[in-house]
This record gives sequence, structure tokens and C-alpha cells, in this order.
Amino acid sequence: MTQINQLRNQDEFVGFYLLKELEVKQTNANPPKDYLDIVLCDATGEMPAKFWDASSTDKETFFPMGLVKVRGIVQTYREKLQVKVMQIRPANPEDGVRLTDFIRSAPISSEALIHTIQGVINAIADEEIQAIVRYCVGKVEEKLSHYPAAKTHHHAYFGGLAYHMVRMLEIGDFLCGQRSFLNPDLLKAGIILHDIAKPEEMVAELGIVSEYSTPGKLLGHISMSSQWITEAAIRLDIALDSPKVLGLQHLVLSHHNLGEWGSPVQPQTPEAVALHHIDALDAKLQMVEDALATTPESEAWTPLIRGLENKGIYRLKW
Repeated sequence: MTQINQLRNQDEFVGFYLLKELEVKQTNANPPKDYLDIVLCDATGEMPAKFWDASSTDKETFFPMGLVKVRGIVQTYREKLQVKVMQIRPANPEDGVRLTDFIRSAPISSEALIHTIQGVINAIADEEIQAIVRYCVGKVEEKLSHYPAAKTHHHAYFGGLAYHMVRMLEIGDFLCGQRSFLNPDLLKAGIILHDIAKPEEMVAELGIVSEYSTPGKLLGHISMSSQWITEAAIRLDIALDSPKVLGLQHLVLSHHNLGEWGSPVQPQTPEAVALHHIDALDAKLQMVEDALATTPESEAWTPLIRGLENKGIYRLKW
């Protein structure tokens, strides 16, 4: 069976894949014709696909998160690979394929990631900061082990959010050892809390986001996370104007840096400056890693990466 990361331009192939996304659209022809705008994925990556001239039966047969058998040909459209689907049918039990076989997951087990995060929380010396972090993490405890960090841009897979946190905690630990002016308790707490409301912002199954929740659309994870810190402080009888509460809220509210990126304020504490750049560094390097991993080694350039100013990554060889 051909995996996504093995597909090249003009390849004809047959294989089983997961319908990560599916939307019925219409062509610009007169009269317009329906087609299925699809994203096919497996554990190695994903690729957009088109199934032209979709019938009414097709529109009632295929849905997101379904397994399908596809015969198609790979084409290049606007410098990106996409699949023209020639034939498609739902997978059946006789095919012997399982949904979990097609799910990409973090390279470290969810159990190990959660164990690491809990260890960092236990090591926070300030009891009030530790208690606030425990409260907020407890609100998403059942989801944290398997939720992605984003819908598409980075760590968008099973366990991606916890993996993102752990990688950031590793960078934060290094910086705290290098820069003595940083408060380790505050920075590590900010790393754990900055995206803690993501599981309530997004609706996801097996690491794949299908949509944003109503609170996610109306409030967003940044404001929700800040609200949880306030809620924790009230329940723990910690003054809302204490430097610890204000410092944690500022870390969350400023970590995207700019208003157009979702932050109402810019980083104005040492730990907030560090958090923003740690977050950006890990996210952008993950985009590079994902692009390289899902691009055939025979290709010198990866597809364009939206989160990297729509630039491709060149694979140096010698």
C-alpha cells in the first residue's frame, strides 16, 4: 500500500486512507457540478484530493473520519501535490484495516509525556503557582494525553499538545540554567498554561480536529486560559492582584505577541518574552520537521509552509 509521503507527481496508486476532511463543493461550469474536496491522510502525512462529478450517492456515502480505498493519480496544482481520485469506496471489515493504523501520533508515548508534565508540576517550588497550574491542568486532564496542539499548523496529531509542552519545557529548562534572571517556576508554569484551554477550544477525535467549539470560536484558548487562572485564584483564595496571578495571566495573554495573532498585550516580563520565543521556536521547527518527514527524500524542496511565511524548505545533501 502506498503511503502519503511516498507519493510523487504523476504517480498512479491504490491504497487505503483516512478522510481527514471532506466538503461538497461546486465547479464553475455552467451548469455547476458537485465534487468532493478531500484531505486524505495516513500516519505519514496528508494530501489534498478532488473527486470530480460526485453523485448524490457519493455525497451520502463519504464522511470525515471514514476509511476509504482510493485509486488515484498525483498531480501538481499551484506548486503543490494533490490527488485526482479516479475511484473511491468505503473500507469494509474484510479489508483488514483499522482507524488507528492511519493516525499520526507524537513520537513519545502519551503516558511518558503526561508523566514528564506532572513531574515538572511537582517540582514547582512556589505552592500557590503549583496549585494554580494543577487546577487548570485538572480541567482538561482526560483530554491532555491525546489532544493535538492545533488544527493544521503544528503538532496537529494525537498527543501533539502534550508533546509541544514537553519540548517547550526542555527549552525553558535550558534557558533558566543559562539566564539567571528568569524565574523557573513562572516560566515553566506559563509553558504548561499557555495552551491549556486548547482541548476546550477545539473538537477533536484521535488527534484530528473537526471543528472549533462554540467557546473556542467566541472566546479562544488565550482568554479561556486566563479565565481559568482567575477561577483557580478565587477557589484557592489567592488575591487576584497578586504578582503571581498577574504574572501567569500576562504569560498566557501575551504569548502570541501581536493582536493580529490573538494576543491582547505584548510580552512585558522576562518570562513572557522567553515564553513567546520558546513557543514560536518549537512550533516553527515542528513545521520544518513535519514538512521534511512528509516529503519524499527524492524531492529537494518541501511544499510551501504557511506558518513559515509561505516558504518551502530546501533539503541540503552532500
